[in-house]
Amino acid sequence: MASTSSTATPLLSHSFTHTLKFNKNATIPPPKRREALQIRASSSKLSSLPLHLQLKKLGLKLRPPDMVPADPDFYRIGYLRNMRAFGIEYLEGPDGFGVFASKDIEPLRRARLIMEIPLELMMTITQKKPWMFFPDVIPIGHPIFDIINSTDPETEEDLRLACLLLYAMDKENNFWQLYGDFLPGKDELTSLLLANEEDLDELQDQELASKMEENINRATEFWEKHWYPAAPLKIRRLAFERERFLWALGIVQSRFLGLKIRLGALIPNVNALVPYADMLNHSFKPNCFIHWRFRDRVLQIMINAGQRVNKGEELTINYFDGAMNNMLMEKYGFSSPTNPWDTINFSSQAKIHLDTYLSVFNISGLEDEYYHNLELSNEEDRHFIDGAVIAGARTLPTWSDRDVPMVPSFERKAARELQEECNKILGEYPTTIQQDQLILDTDESINKTREVVIKYRMHRKLMLEKLIEALEVYQDRLLF
Repeated sequence: MASTSSTATPLLSHSFTHTLKFNKNATIPPPKRREALQIRASSSKLSSLPLHLQLKKLGLKLRPPDMVPADPDFYRIGYLRNMRAFGIEYLEGPDGFGVFASKDIEPLRRARLIMEIPLELMMTITQKKPWMFFPDVIPIGHPIFDIINSTDPETEEDLRLACLLLYAMDKENNFWQLYGDFLPGKDELTSLLLANEEDLDELQDQELASKMEENINRATEFWEKHWYPAAPLKIRRLAFERERFLWALGIVQSRFLGLKIRLGALIPNVNALVPYADMLNHSFKPNCFIHWRFRDRVLQIMINAGQRVNKGEELTINYFDGAMNNMLMEKYGFSSPTNPWDTINFSSQAKIHLDTYLSVFNISGLEDEYYHNLELSNEEDRHFIDGAVIAGARTLPTWSDRDVPMVPSFERKAARELQEECNKILGEYPTTIQQDQLILDTDESINKTREVVIKYRMHRKLMLEKLIEALEVYQDRLLF
């Protein structure tokens, strides 16, 4: 995003005369400067006026459009800069770290800055050859560069970043050695890359299990190719065991993002690991939207709050729209029973009337933007209608013809047939929801991977049960 520093004008306040005294670039002629120094007592009154009236009363002129401030790097060369946070705090819970508001955040149109992360703390690599790293941590001639250079530029960006992460965590005094203490360990990471064959069978989803088996084999072949017994020790020690490389790859896949950064005249597209910002967690009902921009070799993370966020509440974002649970499991290692984008494959020929379904549950918006309209709902509906009910509008077989009204008796028949198919799908699972919950509650030896696997299959069943309930409500509310 383009910088706005060239048009920014400081607000006038009690410190305004102090600014005039030390700002050598001020556009005030000498007589006017003396005059401005005499208005110290009245500056507080001026600060309540609109900015253009403040400037007019003081005889100030806006900066000429062809003049821009010097690059801030000009003044900051040689200074060590650290990450800064504004109005937030990081808290750790049972499921890891999260970003929480340290003060009330009002929903404003203007984006609010919450983090500044120097490029020196990030880990970035260009998306295309020639490979460039920012910061350039790999010394000339190190064999890890040959491994990175052997990857496919189009499809193996995650493998390159995993190699870079392993190297950075092995390098003495590197920032990522310290930040690694806050990343989930091998026993805490939820990535299915660490799943064994039995774990994949417990998914009770053959398609997802096959996909993850391919991903694990891909990573294993890469590790065996470059971490063979005769490899240089400086390479082998980065990942003596295959699980170490799978861990690094899981961290990368769940946290990296694509950015366009500005470095002088260069504006490269990079894949990056961004510390601290990766602590922002996902929600299907996020309370803020995230933006970022580069300024002065610093990545600025900004949010727009979609609602009031009270002090102590977690800031959540939506990682990306349209992600079904199997996609979230493959990349991030989590799922949800209320995912509004999840789908069920129905084979029945029965269809319900889409517009009636939307009306019954007060679902508004276009198909890609469905949401529950709370203003039109009663208290009971507010508790019942969730993401699974909204997902029903997308995944249930429906028909819609504005010129043909629905027939209640036909709609009830179709709804009952769809309920029967949901019950049939539930009956095909080897375990029930109650059995899955019992495993989670009583098995003390269960590891993190097995836990998310069982939750995934349980969330699938919970969604089917919700659709059965929603179809029952749908039948009850049809008008004769």
